[in-house]
Amino acid sequence: MRRVLILGGTAEARALAARLTDVHVVSSLAGRVSDPRLPVGEVHIGGFGGADGLATWLSEHRIDRLVDATHPFAERMSASAARASDLAGVPLLALRRPGWDEEDGDTWQRVPSLGAAAEALPVGARVFLTTGRRSIPLFADRADAWFLARSVDPPEPPVPPNVRVLLARGPYTVDGERALIREHRLDVLVTKDSGGAMTRAKLTAAREAGIPVVMVERPRLPDGVRTTDDVGAAAAWAQG
Repeated sequence: MRRVLILGGTAEARALAARLTDVHVVSSLAGRVSDPRLPVGEVHIGGFGGADGLATWLSEHRIDRLVDATHPFAERMSASAARASDLAGVPLLALRRPGWDEEDGDTWQRVPSLGAAAEALPVGARVFLTTGRRSIPLFADRADAWFLARSVDPPEPPVPPNVRVLLARGPYTVDGERALIREHRLDVLVTKDSGGAMTRAKLTAAREAGIPVVMVERPRLPDGVRTTDDVGAAAAWAQG
């Protein structure tokens, strides 16, 4: 029986695991979320020890196909997957949801990094920060701004005094995002170009409220990696 390793705890990774039939599927989760949504089938939680460790794991477990379905911003894991694929001789496919596109009425400023996003904020901004708990320290130097930082799990202490943490997990609604913008008088949204429907509501609410969006662009995938944004195509490739 063909053996497939899926990297990632994304919705696309779970959908792919559920769709694969007549193959042995192992899904790998990084273990950074305390209560992750688990896919069907066998699950590996934790790292592999870099590209060399992943290559060894692929060989020892006789993996025939490797699918990188990690978050679009999991740059280090994608690099390790590409290197491990080369080392172990296991074909690799990257499954990535499409990014977001601007719509009429949007005011977006695209920036190349989280650091650039922090620098782009106007003085005195009240910021809806939706880039994850690990990014909060990168904005800590902006003492002139105030942040409502939303994350699934609590950030590592200490939390800067100008940051209020909101623990929540998507999917989110436009009504809920509107209410947050009004309640906290938010005037800038900072987010990553993660794509997907589960978290798009904040963009709609920002457009309706007339507030600008600082959009962090995705990192590039390693050169030569085959990609698709379609779960069905990924399933056909993994099983074919």
